Amino acid sequence: MRETTDLPPASIEIPAAWTGEDMAKHPGRWLVELDPRDVAELELAATGFLAGSRDIGGLTKADFPLPRLAGHLAALHGKLIAGIGFEVLRGLPVERYSAEMAATIFCGIGAHLGSARSQNAQGHILGHVRDIGADARDATTRIYQTAERQTFHTDSADVVGLLCLRDAMQGGESLLVSTVTIYNEMRKSRPDLVRLLFDPIATDRRGEIPEGEKPYFEIPVLNWHAGLLTGIYQRQYIDSAQRFPDAMRLSTAHVEALDLFDSLANDSKLHLSMRLQPGDMQFVYNHSLLHDRMGFRDWPQPDRRRHMLRLWLSIPGDRPLPECFRQRYGSIEIGDRGGIIVKGARLNVPL
Repeated sequence: MRETTDLPPASIEIPAAWTGEDMAKHPGRWLVELDPRDVAELELAATGFLAGSRDIGGLTKADFPLPRLAGHLAALHGKLIAGIGFEVLRGLPVERYSAEMAATIFCGIGAHLGSARSQNAQGHILGHVRDIGADARDATTRIYQTAERQTFHTDSADVVGLLCLRDAMQGGESLLVSTVTIYNEMRKSRPDLVRLLFDPIATDRRGEIPEGEKPYFEIPVLNWHAGLLTGIYQRQYIDSAQRFPDAMRLSTAHVEALDLFDSLANDSKLHLSMRLQPGDMQFVYNHSLLHDRMGFRDWPQPDRRRHMLRLWLSIPGDRPLPECFRQRYGSIEIGDRGGIIVKGARLNVPL
């Protein structure tokens, strides 16, 4: 059942309702250069933490003091949940760090924004985004384990963070688009279709099934709750959920609505394309934005191949989520929700 039968206003005018065309003209709104003092502070905090031989998986904000950067990270928290919904921090010299040092700095920054969540059935709170040769046609494959284009989607947490360790030889650009802008465009041109995206459309869990749950979840692509539009989307997993006979069938009109949603996300005027450089940290708010990654061709040398670290974060002070999100987020308690929760999994940081 829908959380509400009411549609949002005909046009939602908030900071997250941006166009890529506009954002590309104003990189100062979202691209922030770390200066040498910022880098030195991050390195000092990470070195101090590691000197205590502590588990990175348990790192907290108190473990990672950032007297200089803390103010900016507090502002970033507000930008994510109530502003444009994303930011790129540039200038971390990752080429001179060990894997442990890079992971500690990234998790330390994440701890200032929220709490890390498990990204898979193994309880990994730090994900490795790289091509491991997985087959995207396999219904258990996560698309980030391939070199193929991901298509626009959300992750199962309030915020997703990426740290670029190495970029690809060719391709692999990061794309962002506003879910709110897509809604506004659909509502203007095809209100009959946008209404269908508030139906409980099934999305495949790809084999990572919490105890007592179905192998898919039924959360509308668009949700209007507490005066806010919240999106959740992964088209490949919506399509593959149709393999389950008890999942809601997609009508011809549903497919048309999803196709229009995809078409608008792929409109070069609406989305923003960027190439993340080694040392870039990108933070994206899943509830109001979609993200994507273009397909890529990697370096032949194993030690040069594209490699990103990923964090999923639950953010204090965030928006309320509708009840249906419990199916995917486990809890909808603000500051303690999201991730992939499978019985017996222990939170850990694989390096």
